[in-house]
Amino acid sequence: MDDESLIAGCIKGNQIAQKTLFDSFSPKFFALCLRYMKSTDDAEDVLQEGMVKIFTKLPEYEGKGSFEGWMRRIVVNTCLDQIRKNQKLKFDVSIDQEEYKLSMNAHILENMSANELIEEIKKMPPGYRVVFNMFAIEGYSHQEIAEKLGVKESTSKSQYLRARAYLKERISKQDD
Repeated sequence: MDDESLIAGCIKGNQIAQKTLFDSFSPKFFALCLRYMKSTDDAEDVLQEGMVKIFTKLPEYEGKGSFEGWMRRIVVNTCLDQIRKNQKLKFDVSIDQEEYKLSMNAHILENMSANELIEEIKKMPPGYRVVFNMFAIEGYSHQEIAEKLGVKESTSKSQYLRARAYLKERISKQDD
């Protein structure tokens, strides 16, 4: 089933189309939610809420750009909404100038599976984890991150640099 017919079927309330959409995208979006949320239960809750938003907003999809990208933005925003709602996201003091120059040795990452990397990302402090996911994985700019999270752009940059340093340290310890 192509995206157009899948969307049309979901809008009409066709349960087969809705199940197909959910089954096709929920594994990817669950992995996305796991990167943002601290626990599997929280990730499941946010995934469910995100999928409900997707089904609700389907009539608003204009067919511009990637359908999966459109849905991904909804799920990311749902994760951010949940984080804000729980007020668990605490950012460190803003630092305007960071002098971190990080380089990852390729051999360290060669010995690490994607699941191990995800687990290390999940262990990051919340501020680091959210900014790292948004910048390094989702491709948001620091300006967009600052707007979405209500922080300064310099805070986003410093959180990202600190997240990279944190991740580098954790990975280096595994390599030893």
